Amino acid sequence: MESLDAALDRLDWTDIGSRLDAEGHAVLPGLLDAGVARGLAQRVAASDARRVTLESGALGRGELFYFGAGMPAPLEPWRTALYRRLVAIANRWNETLGEAHRYPGELEDFLGHNREAGQARAQSHLSRLGVDDHVSLHQRNDGGQVFPMQIVAVLSEPGADFLGGEFVMTEQRPRMQSRPMVVPLKLGDMAVIATAERPFKGAKGCYRVNLKHAISRVREGERIGLELSFHDAP
Repeated sequence: MESLDAALDRLDWTDIGSRLDAEGHAVLPGLLDAGVARGLAQRVAASDARRVTLESGALGRGELFYFGAGMPAPLEPWRTALYRRLVAIANRWNETLGEAHRYPGELEDFLGHNREAGQARAQSHLSRLGVDDHVSLHQRNDGGQVFPMQIVAVLSEPGADFLGGEFVMTEQRPRMQSRPMVVPLKLGDMAVIATAERPFKGAKGCYRVNLKHAISRVREGERIGLELSFHDAP
């Protein structure tokens, strides 16, 4: 089996950065083996998962299952390795926007800054959506230490395990209508998405555009999804 770093190293990170610059998202196809993806999907039944209903937070309808103290393999090493490759893009975005802040090169150091800022509530989770369930437009940018990108994936097969349930993003530019985007995800695909903001180069220079993400209504079956956050919440 191909190693984690080998799988990531063969990706064109210059192209991934360009797609994030242009659209606020970039699909990384087939990074999770189908068997691994389905194994992760079964974690929704794990007794140590913290279950939260989307209705309780007015975020839609369905269930979220937050990981406890440690995430199951292979998610923790994947998160660490993906951070190492995305941090250069995050720091370039800050430079483009004139921000002095720079993110450290390693995830553990960044999480240390989270803890110092009082952010210790893990946000990475699985979602389970049945018929008529959905996730409303939202952002996961609570706290002063927010990484500008996160990872999403689908762990069940569109068209076979469920119908509907498309991953959707919106982008709001100043004085313009929101721009909707459907991010095409297949079983085992991951996507890097902007957490809440990204730089946009306009006619008068660079400015921030605001992004949110959602999952459309599931029409048939059951959709299991994954969100990996690099920062914790207060």
